This record gives sequence, structure tokens and C-alpha cells, in this order.
Amino acid sequence: MKYCQVAAVALAAIIGAGVSGIAYADDSLDASKADIALDRALEELIAMPGGPPGVIAVVQRGDDRKVHAFGLADISNGQLMRVDDTMRVASVAKAFSGATALSLVSKGQMSLDDTIDARLPDLPAAWSSVTLRQLLGHTSGLPDFSQNAEVGAAVQASPSKAPAPRALVAFVENEPLLFAPGSRYKYSNTDNIVVGLMVAAATKSSYESQLESQVLKPLGLTKTSLPAGPELAEPFIHGYDNDPAQRPPEDLSDIMAAGWPWASGGVVSSPGDLNSFIRGYVGGKLFDITTQAQQRVVVEGANSEPPGPGNNAAGLALFRYETKCGTVWGHTGNTFGYTQFAAASADGTRSVTVSVNEQLSLDEGAPGVLESLRATEELAVCAALAEPSR
Repeated sequence: MKYCQVAAVALAAIIGAGVSGIAYADDSLDASKADIALDRALEELIAMPGGPPGVIAVVQRGDDRKVHAFGLADISNGQLMRVDDTMRVASVAKAFSGATALSLVSKGQMSLDDTIDARLPDLPAAWSSVTLRQLLGHTSGLPDFSQNAEVGAAVQASPSKAPAPRALVAFVENEPLLFAPGSRYKYSNTDNIVVGLMVAAATKSSYESQLESQVLKPLGLTKTSLPAGPELAEPFIHGYDNDPAQRPPEDLSDIMAAGWPWASGGVVSSPGDLNSFIRGYVGGKLFDITTQAQQRVVVEGANSEPPGPGNNAAGLALFRYETKCGTVWGHTGNTFGYTQFAAASADGTRSVTVSVNEQLSLDEGAPGVLESLRATEELAVCAALAEPSR
């Protein structure tokens, strides 16, 4: 896919579709065997026709962190995948905006029952009763700005410079709600843009500053940021086009400003930081147990996009993945050049991230590669939840 085609589809490809997790027969692997099985799957993934140039998984069991890295982060110079190099986390950024908002809820600076009208009275009257809870749980009914026909043209006209976040929701502010707020589930990138705007309004500061103070500093995430432009901090994992006929693949790392997806998908992090984030976020380091309990009231069968392994259910900026090896909580995402999965056990002591430098979905990538990635994600969960070798 060439640059002009990428710009044309623009934010509609921030999040791809997916398929359900693939189960395996052996549920009894110990940690050593689980790590070996994961390594084999990761190697096979990058060896597939149309497979990603590189893949890196971080698996942590208590204090024991293992990095499983295969393939290339930069095909131009042969640089290998490394745990501290930066990358785009795509819609896992929604977990970061959720963490920021829920931290403020826990501190009494926001409420899950805050309405759009109370915090952002300049937004459409039809949206006025939508609550922070509904935005975080994708039950708001707000139309998805990334699917608006005008967005592709706007990105193509200005790929490296995004408008202000308030202008992003303007693409859909004249469209009707998709359904009565709270009545059903529908994944929408607009939801987390509005969450970021509500955070800024409630604190009278920028969303970026609150992300820093509520999440990045408390968790010690030194490789994580929300830039405005297309830049990635060096050294970074390059993201590549997924057309198997295009060799070498086009480097898509810096084709679009992070300000276009903003709080919905613009965060830049590293595999190591992403692992630390999901452990702290799921493990309760950022907000109190009452807020955490509300976050984990789920809509059964609701998927993140692409869906995570096993049976999915949606909480507030968090998804439950029930796999053959046990249950984890986390988020997925994909964008130009990257596909991400991050999850942790309910207490945060077991965690896993899987990152590839190509976008994979039902509509993107070579046949069979997405299925292999999803099978690998389940093996990674099994490795994270495995018992120590005897």
C-alpha cells in the first residue's frame, strides 16, 4: 500500500478487525515449556509469507521478566527488535486515557457520572447526557470520527500536522447518535477523544500534562509520550506496510501525526514501558479498589479491535480475555505499521505484551498471518500464567 493510499484510508485503519483466539490442546505447560512454545511460534510468525519483519514479546511472572525478540526493527540497517526502543501503541492508547481519567475519578476530581454537558457544554446538545462511564465503556453512541468520509481527505491534505483535538470531534458533531447512550456497545474512537477533552476541562490543564502526572510519572514510564507530530523518539521500532507483494515493504513509521488519533491512538511507548504500564494499570497502582471494581463491570462478548485472545468482554478502557490458560485483562490495537496486545492477570503480577511492526487485521495483511499472531498471543498469555518449572 503506497503512501497516498494510506493517507486516503487514514484513521479508519487505526483499529483493524480481528478473529477469535485459537486454542491449543496442551494446557499444562510449565514456564520453561511455555517459553519454548512461545519462541517457536514467534519465529514461525516472522517466517510466514507476508509475516512482520519483527516481533517482540515481553512476559513477566512476578519479578522474572523475559524478553522474546525475533526479526528486525529496521530492515534498512539490520537493527534487531529491542525492549527499550519506541513504537506506536495504537489503540492501547485508550487504556492510557482510561488510566488518566480513572486516576482522577479515584481522587475525586472527576466522576464516572460526569456528563459531556457538565464538562464540555460546547459539544452537541444531542451528546449532553453521555457520561464518562459510557465513553470509557464504548456505550456512548457517539459516531466514530475515524470513519467519517471527510477525515481521509483531511489527513491526506495535512498528514504531518493534525488539528486541535476539539476539531477532531467536529467531523461528526452534526451526525446523530448511533443509539441511546448506555443501551448497547459500539467501539468508537470518538469516545476517547472526548475523554481527553473532559480530563482537560476538569483539571484546567492539558490532557498531555495529566497523562504525565497521573500515569507516566507514577509508573516510571520514561519511554512513553503523546507527541503531536509524526516523530518517534530514536531509536525506534520501524513500522512497515503489510502488502506481501511489496518488497522491501514501505516504512510507514512517520507518515501520520500522532495528533490525528490523539488520546484514542497517538501514544508512543516501548515494549518495556508497555509491560510496566499494563502491570500497574491492571494491578491497581493508579486508582483505588472501588474505582477498579467499577472498571471491571463488563459487557459480555464485546471485543476490543482487533479482538484479543479467547472470549472477550469490555469493561471501562479495559477488556477481559478468557483464554484456555486463564483470564487476563488488557487492550489491543493496530495502526499503520504496528499491531499491539498488552494484558495482565487481575492483580498485575503476571503480564504479557506482544508487538509486531506491521498492521494486521481481517482486512490488512497476508492470509493467515493474523490468525498466527492471535494464536501466538494466546501462547504468550499461557507463558505469563505458567507455573515455575519444577
